[in-house]
Amino acid sequence: MAKDKGPRRPRAETPKGFRDYFGAEVTERKAMLDTIAEVYHRYGFDPLETAAVETVEALGKFLPDVDRPNEGVFAWQEEDGDWLALRYDLTAPLARVAAQFRNDLAAPYRRYAMGPVWRNEKPGPGRFRQFYQCDADTVGAATVAADAEICAMLADALEATGIPRGDYIVRVNNRKVLNGVMEVAGVLDPADPERFAHERGIVLRAIDKLDRLGEAGVRALLGEGRKDESGDFTQGAGLSAEQAEIVMGFMEAKRADWEATVGRLRELAGASATGLEGVQELETIAELLEAQGYGPERVDIDPSVVRGLGYYTGPVFEAELTFEILDEKGRKRQFGSVAGGGRYDDLVKRFTGQSVPATGVSVGVDRLLAALREKGRVGTDTRGPVVVTVMDRDRMEDYQAMAGELRRAGIRAEVYLGNPKNFGNQLKYADKRNSPVAVIQGGDEAERGVVQLKDLYLGAKIAAEATHEEWKAQPAQTEVPRAALVAEVKRLLGGA
Repeated sequence: MAKDKGPRRPRAETPKGFRDYFGAEVTERKAMLDTIAEVYHRYGFDPLETAAVETVEALGKFLPDVDRPNEGVFAWQEEDGDWLALRYDLTAPLARVAAQFRNDLAAPYRRYAMGPVWRNEKPGPGRFRQFYQCDADTVGAATVAADAEICAMLADALEATGIPRGDYIVRVNNRKVLNGVMEVAGVLDPADPERFAHERGIVLRAIDKLDRLGEAGVRALLGEGRKDESGDFTQGAGLSAEQAEIVMGFMEAKRADWEATVGRLRELAGASATGLEGVQELETIAELLEAQGYGPERVDIDPSVVRGLGYYTGPVFEAELTFEILDEKGRKRQFGSVAGGGRYDDLVKRFTGQSVPATGVSVGVDRLLAALREKGRVGTDTRGPVVVTVMDRDRMEDYQAMAGELRRAGIRAEVYLGNPKNFGNQLKYADKRNSPVAVIQGGDEAERGVVQLKDLYLGAKIAAEATHEEWKAQPAQTEVPRAALVAEVKRLLGGA
């Protein structure tokens, strides 16, 4: 008779498209987000935490390159028939909050939010289904002064985290200008906004890929389409050569200074009222920023910025890091975009039926953190705790007392709680914990009223089977009075 194998054990592996974050990574991210939060707080923004789950109806269909309502989200149906989904960004939940609590919130409502979002998309190198976002938005302010403020705040936040001036640029454009240009090109009908909507979507996504595809690739997408290196074909917008030239002219409108750029955009907008309104808004933003000391070396007008999402209705902005790194093939390239956003005046309207102006920015947390690591500007202390080793099982109270004293002095510390029989295992544990100092006190040291302190960063790595005497013989180990424990540990940590 066949023996019952019992239940199958689950595989211990991270789901595809997800990842785990450990000590130093979590600490570094928290430190960076705390720094950004300080900047946002200084500008008068309040924190907001929304639920990770929203109704699919509330989330809407705003993911880029998505045609079906539930595509791109992790969704499920409740017993009552309602569909729920994990949030795919932090903006859609804000629109719901602004509508739901509109009678309680101060207007304009200024908030920042930080947390994970989820996208049910095909994962790839550096592309995960769960990632962190860090947003700041102003809801209820129609003036473009709110957009200018977001740009200034973004520049301040980048500098606060460790990106110096000269290593970044916040680029600003206006979707109204592009709409005006597309009106001139014949792919936007002011009397029927839905007409040519599909073609405009392709145009927006094509322009947004200029850095990756180059001019030839964008031209192909504006026309019949483009085949990539793998042979996959992407359908184009079907614009004629003359129409494509007008759009490309918009992308190439950048001039030596913002005044000249605005002048060129005014020419391209022609008689389009929408386009001219957008040009005027860009001019106002530039003047407001200039008055506050944010020149073109920090924030600049750049027509090539469009942002792919369909809900933007006015100014759009993108923060790009301009320093060079080496790619996987050893080639030099700029680091690229780490933040983006813009004005989305129609998002709250979905709930209230009334137009509510809103503008905001989202920082790509993982990308910005990677940039800071690339430049060696992650200043977080990633040292592990001081480890109090256990030489005598029956003296646990003494060891806990030592750890308690260190903690009360603001020093991170812990007592080894594994099996203390093999001292080498305690040393191995301290190495894995990246501990800066180990505290050792056996019976002999206790009788003499002293402790042994081992500076693990100066001493050589100890073999797992090292004896107590071998450990004490290392030159980085010192004996100090028990009463001087806290003072000496502070000295070794550089805090005294």
